[in-house]
Amino acid sequence: MVHGDRLSPPGSVCKLHAAQWLKVKWIEQGCLGTHKGASANGVMMTPDTQAVLGVQNYLEMAAQKLKPVGHAKFFISSRTDSGVHAICNSAHVDIERKPGKPPFSETILVEALNHHMKQESISVLKAVRVPDHFHARYNALSRTYFYRVVTGCDHYGLPVFERNVCWPACESCLDVTAMQEAANLLIGTHNFSAFQSTNTENTFKSPIKTLIQAEVKPSSGLWPSLYPYRDLQFLDLTFKSRSFLYKQVRRMTKALVAVGQGRLTPQQLKEILDSRDPTAFPGNPIAPPGGLFLKEVEYDEMDPCKGHTLN
Repeated sequence: MVHGDRLSPPGSVCKLHAAQWLKVKWIEQGCLGTHKGASANGVMMTPDTQAVLGVQNYLEMAAQKLKPVGHAKFFISSRTDSGVHAICNSAHVDIERKPGKPPFSETILVEALNHHMKQESISVLKAVRVPDHFHARYNALSRTYFYRVVTGCDHYGLPVFERNVCWPACESCLDVTAMQEAANLLIGTHNFSAFQSTNTENTFKSPIKTLIQAEVKPSSGLWPSLYPYRDLQFLDLTFKSRSFLYKQVRRMTKALVAVGQGRLTPQQLKEILDSRDPTAFPGNPIAPPGGLFLKEVEYDEMDPCKGHTLN
């Protein structure tokens, strides 16, 4: 096991923290990594019989080609759904080499994993040594997501490179001031039951979450200097918390867009939150997955995404 800067003796387990993955469809294996949501069936392991596998499947298949002792299992920090993208996710993996073989260096591990995933829209950004007690999921201090919304067109009116990486919510402009006022009401520690599913999927998960950030800001298209975006209005909705309920971010996004459209007032959104009732917002609607990005996962003493930004 790696402790601090000491290397493990041959044949021992080397725990490396592997940060992910490739960006989105319109960037080919670049230095800024995420996974492309449309290219995988979510992050978590899926049955091998499925036509499209999960990101974890591809990571573990690549790791097995390095011929470790036993199965190299990845423990991923954040479980994104199919169609959701990640600018920077993280995972940890224990890789044990055969006796007499030195541990992989971080650089070699990154290059080898990426080589074996070169046909996939997944890329490992970096790997760092972590203590034996480190767990990518449970040691995370916060997770930050942002959701890209655009108005002024429908799906087919979007520039082709924007499709499936933002949500064309409506053809009229949104009231950003009202949306931010409503977003401010979500900040803090609340029971977010109103933004979870009506079925029993969250029975054993506490709905009490602390939202550190909820922000609505005007944004821009991916390449405004190269493409005439006409009268399109882009918004980024950013949410930060230690953890979220399943599809909570996409449900909050849908509610905030309803505020921007004038279908809800900020006070009505607060009443929905306080109701703790998933049916309080009729239909319990969810924004599409394509506009959602996991931006970063933060840790206490080490930050695997440090130095990797959107610019």
